[in-house]
Amino acid sequence: MNKNSLLSIQDLSISFFSGKVENEVVKSVSFSLDKNEILGIVGESGSGKSVTTLSLVGLLPKNISKIKNGEIIFEEQSLQNLSEKDLRKLRGNSISMIFQEPMSALNPSMCCGNQVSEILVHHKSLSHKAAKKETLLLFEKVKLPDPKEIYNKYPHQISGGQMQRVMIAMAIACKPKILIADEPTTALDVTVQKEIILLLKELQKETEMSIIFISHDLTLVSEIANRILVMYQGEIVEQGTVQEIFITPKHSYTKALIHARPSLKQRQEKLSTIQDFLENKVNSTFISEIQRAAKHKKIYSTAPLLKVQNLKKEYYSSVGIFRNKKVTKAVDDVSFEIYEGETLGLVGESGCGKSTLGKALLQLDKATSGSIYYKGKNISALSERDFKKYRKEIQIIFQDPYSSLNPRVLIGESILEPMKVHKLHYSDKMRKEKVIQLLVQVGLSEEYYYRYPHQLSGGQRQRVGIARTIAVEPKLIICDESVSALDISVQAQVLNLLNGLKEKYGFSYLFISHDLAVVKFMADQLMVMNAGKIEEIGEADEIYANPLKSYTKKLIEAIPKGN
Repeated sequence: MNKNSLLSIQDLSISFFSGKVENEVVKSVSFSLDKNEILGIVGESGSGKSVTTLSLVGLLPKNISKIKNGEIIFEEQSLQNLSEKDLRKLRGNSISMIFQEPMSALNPSMCCGNQVSEILVHHKSLSHKAAKKETLLLFEKVKLPDPKEIYNKYPHQISGGQMQRVMIAMAIACKPKILIADEPTTALDVTVQKEIILLLKELQKETEMSIIFISHDLTLVSEIANRILVMYQGEIVEQGTVQEIFITPKHSYTKALIHARPSLKQRQEKLSTIQDFLENKVNSTFISEIQRAAKHKKIYSTAPLLKVQNLKKEYYSSVGIFRNKKVTKAVDDVSFEIYEGETLGLVGESGCGKSTLGKALLQLDKATSGSIYYKGKNISALSERDFKKYRKEIQIIFQDPYSSLNPRVLIGESILEPMKVHKLHYSDKMRKEKVIQLLVQVGLSEEYYYRYPHQLSGGQRQRVGIARTIAVEPKLIICDESVSALDISVQAQVLNLLNGLKEKYGFSYLFISHDLAVVKFMADQLMVMNAGKIEEIGEADEIYANPLKSYTKKLIEAIPKGN
């Protein structure tokens, strides 16, 4: 351990147990963290990055895991030999953590201020009055608006970005020497993500604490880290400075992580996946401006499939002692068209109204006013029979496939069910055959028919969600943040799949996302929403190259660019 090292991990191996079966998930990992350093650890789900860092502070699940081998040295002290009492003193005090999902990490029954004050009372023995004063200063430091108001609010009453700032305030409350940030920006808008990255860099510079920043997004890590470790299947396959990793990556897996994200400069025909790189089958075909223009000429020469005119969706809430009504304009006078074979990208920050708009199109949450025309017919004037057909022809793929699948129903049966509802095919036998065909088309095998949702990975569940959506042969599919929770390479596979299915079946997509790089790869036209209104709409590449509105420029500038 050199004199500048704060933390040293040597030959660390960690196993998990299922009955008598032992699975080694971290294999002989060695690295160090220097004083005043930001170290990035990158890898996909299952690579071992979070398990490695949880082991540092004794947070591995007790009965199903164990450290098989290796040493964890913090300030010349072995952490494995510490008692649970000593580890509790260490956690939050010398080594602190920010978790991926603040809503599940914060206590929903305690106001935000008390959750931070509690740590100061416990670790620093401050009085409640002094702890509150210090918490308000921390809230100012992490740039929370109106710290006194947020002190008394509960987690569900503030935004995702604000919750993450509360978590950061909690993590730095005791001035830790090491801050572990485990996927702290995954579910956040691109602009909020950039704010959190800048905040962490600013806090690190001010306090000189060391940070371990964990993510599956190598481009994002390059925005904050001095040095990067790349983990794959429980091992460190490469490590180096940000420049070394990006300019001269040595391992195929590192190269794959760099190139699996859609390019902002060229329009790729297909994204290269991790497997493509590992098997030397990298796709380097690009779509020219001439090809794109010819495709658009064909799409936009026909009548629109869906036409939305002056759509509004308002919510009312009672406020004040005399119960005055407060009006929230979630969708405010929106008009646009979607054509057959088109992908219309819809971007904007959380709360801009994009998901509300999607629900209004599906009639899951009916609009307050305005018109929706499908194939020239106003849907509000449709008969019950025609409306059932409309419901069949416009479908949705959700962000979280796990919560949209019944955990007690076999995968195959959940895909077969909507076919039965809409009386597609002549018998259950024919429907089952069709389900198996669909499973194969989305990259799964027949055996998945007999599995349950909990037996599948996130990427596999999203494929099932797609199969279930296309089972009823829709014309228009609303993809609502349908790849935002996936690893980079799984995201690439699902995006390729969506484009392949679109070519095969002639689908149209309304593709909703806060990830502008993904939307650029998918979209023909791009629609930017802000505070319920359309800021800008036009050809996707043109808007990225020459955004007209300052809001659009801000969104584009916030995209992590890499080095």
